Amino acid sequence: MSTSSGARYHHGDLRAECLRAALDLLEESDEAALSLRAVARRAGVSPNAPYRHYPDKEALLAALAVHGFHELRGTLLAAQEAAAAGQETVALAQAYVRYALDHPALFRLMFSRPCSPAHPEVTAAGDAAYAAVSARIGPDVPEDLQEAQLAGWWSLVHGLASLALYGKLPRGGDVQQIDELVRGAVTAMCHS
Repeated sequence: MSTSSGARYHHGDLRAECLRAALDLLEESDEAALSLRAVARRAGVSPNAPYRHYPDKEALLAALAVHGFHELRGTLLAAQEAAAAGQETVALAQAYVRYALDHPALFRLMFSRPCSPAHPEVTAAGDAAYAAVSARIGPDVPEDLQEAQLAGWWSLVHGLASLALYGKLPRGGDVQQIDELVRGAVTAMCHS
């Protein structure tokens, strides 16, 4: 059924369709241009339909961040599974940086949102992504140093991802060159 403006009232999975529309809009412009009305237009639903699942823009942004952290976790787990023996930490780092490069606006959103008590699911999703890494980093390091090594690894890799996003790495934007730079940096950190 359609309204006179062409928007549909009934949608099979409105929540998922709104999220897909928001992801598209986010990657096309940025967080500032994202609104529930723009999401409704992109999803082809009535202007008020997104409010059934996202009461405000903050709720929509939180849902995007949760989606991003779940996707990042899946990417990290797949990279770890596919890695050659002994190369898991490098593979995790490369996958993390590639995720940032493949989803720049979403990646920025995920890490620019404060952890809010109003959206505990964002914190939980971020913690799950962190756990995918922490299970692999430092098992052969003394227990009292594991947390420090994980923090160092995460800082290094997140810093490399951020530098790559802003075009500040010395090797430019070539993905293979960035992969090699990440490999070198992680290997140097883990063996120093």
